[in-house]
Amino acid sequence: MVESALAILRNFRILDLVDIAIISVMISALLIWFKNRATRFVFLGITLLGVIYILARFFQLYLTTVVLQAFFAILLFVLVVIFQEDLRRFFERLALLGRFRKKILTATTFSESAEIIAETTAALAHKRIGALIVIQGEDPLDRHLTGGSNLDGLLSQPLLESIFDPHSIGHDGAVLVDDNRVMRFGCHLPLSANAARHGNLGLRHSAALGLSERSDAICIVVSEERGTISLAREERIQEIANASALRIELETFFAKRTPLSKQTPILNWLKKNQREKVLAIVLAGILWVVFGYQRETIGRDFVVPIEYVNAPVEWVLEEPKVTEVKILLMGPTQAFQLLHPERMKVSVDLAQLRPGTQEITLTQDMIKAPSNLSVASISPGRIKITTSRLLRLTVPIEVLTENNPPREMSVQGITASPAEAQVLIPRRLRGKKIRVMTEPIDLSLLDVQSVFTPPLRYSPDIQFAGGKAPIVRVVVKTLKKTTPSRR
Repeated sequence: MVESALAILRNFRILDLVDIAIISVMISALLIWFKNRATRFVFLGITLLGVIYILARFFQLYLTTVVLQAFFAILLFVLVVIFQEDLRRFFERLALLGRFRKKILTATTFSESAEIIAETTAALAHKRIGALIVIQGEDPLDRHLTGGSNLDGLLSQPLLESIFDPHSIGHDGAVLVDDNRVMRFGCHLPLSANAARHGNLGLRHSAALGLSERSDAICIVVSEERGTISLAREERIQEIANASALRIELETFFAKRTPLSKQTPILNWLKKNQREKVLAIVLAGILWVVFGYQRETIGRDFVVPIEYVNAPVEWVLEEPKVTEVKILLMGPTQAFQLLHPERMKVSVDLAQLRPGTQEITLTQDMIKAPSNLSVASISPGRIKITTSRLLRLTVPIEVLTENNPPREMSVQGITASPAEAQVLIPRRLRGKKIRVMTEPIDLSLLDVQSVFTPPLRYSPDIQFAGGKAPIVRVVVKTLKKTTPSRR
């Protein structure tokens, strides 16, 4: 056991630490997210199955492993169905991570807002006037609210009491409060799907609970039947004793939303939910040992192409030349699972070419392989190449034609511009006829056009000076035939 632990420490790399850190952040985000969610029990059940699967693999329980693998194959679809609302909220939070709030509440501001809301709800409860006040958190609420009218007015007790006056048009709806502003009134909220668990709830209470199940907003409900004040948040609803207790709850909510202490985001994040973060690090370490630890080293052979790079324009590699080699890679099994053999190449740098035949030693530096795989051998380890300087030659450009011109036209002359081309040829072609020709020009088209830019035909052994074939412009001069007049 001790030897295995020491072996793990000896083979531990910086990249493994990064790997564990990323998984730890992901696990901690899931644990924190599901901590106060009603669906956390489903998440715990799936986690338990994951632990059983890891143990089954460790003790080589074949049947259990196969059955759980089949379950995890469809787990993605199960998660989408069960955690549909949670996933939507989670991705909304991700989209808002980089957004900075335009309004920042001071201690005085949110204390005043909490006092206004608490005093107003207490007054409404005393008068037995029903009310529903929504205080927005970090989650966007647009997709949850229907109906209502925009207001964007400064929060005040007279404004709230006038909205919830029984003679007001929007008194049956909810009021949306964001910071110290009343943004909308007369809104309708989604009803709770779990209202039966909380007893006989009225419509306002069910709507408040429904929104708390779908967002981090808090909802204050005043019952017109009982004259009580209830607070719904984090999928729970509870009755509040008096205005002072409600004010404390609101000040706590505002303080969490806009902390007064100016801490760095990373330090502030580390101080929160420390138990979940420690548990996430432990779980990530266990997962790395079970799935990611590179226990054994294996070797695999690959046939890799050779690419010759940085060759000067006026040099050429004579045929035949070696185009591929066989390499042996050594490393852990997990590393080969992430390998893309089709992307591997042996790059031979020809920047320092010499004329004639020479040998080049192939080294590990020439092979583009992942850092966690090592090159054990290259076969062949040395390759021979024959290089020669290209000869510069000026050759005429031949214009090829096909078909006959129209009957009423005759060709007077054909000129090409440029008429010659500078080419580079290997020494083995010295003394042989080098031809550069155009693709055949169709003379039957002369009644439509007389200027052509055909592509060129040439041997693959030759190159053009400058590395690019010239664009040839061919002009065909024509003359219309005169028909003899009849008398």
